[in-house]
Amino acid sequence: MIFDCPSCKTQNRVPVARVTSRAHCGKCKTALTPPDRPLAIHSEAEFEELIREAQVPVVVDFWADWCGPCHAVAPELEALARTKAKDAIVAKVDTEALPNIAGRFGIRSIPTMILFREQREAKRVSGAMTAQAIASNLAL
Repeated sequence: MIFDCPSCKTQNRVPVARVTSRAHCGKCKTALTPPDRPLAIHSEAEFEELIREAQVPVVVDFWADWCGPCHAVAPELEALARTKAKDAIVAKVDTEALPNIAGRFGIRSIPTMILFREQREAKRVSGAMTAQAIASNLAL
């Protein structure tokens, strides 16, 4: 995963296994904090790496740009990512850009959020809801 250094703005590649631990910028050595916003997934390989290597639970939001409820839930996912930054990773998969991933998990309605624990689907919920409801329904 690529993270911008908060100090010098250098892009740093951080292995998924270290995303929630204290990684440091390769240039200025500033601590890179755990992600406090949803991570956009750009490829199947990136998705696979995230699910396989994450040391904490991963909440994946399956969404599409044309979906009104997906836009409504986006700020709630931002809030969830902020409150769970050290305990979970929130990621987003655009079902239009990555239809193979959506198909593999049988996504029939969006937004659908799936919780992955130890490389397996643990729970899923669909529909727009608050960050608190997402966390509660997924047992985060």
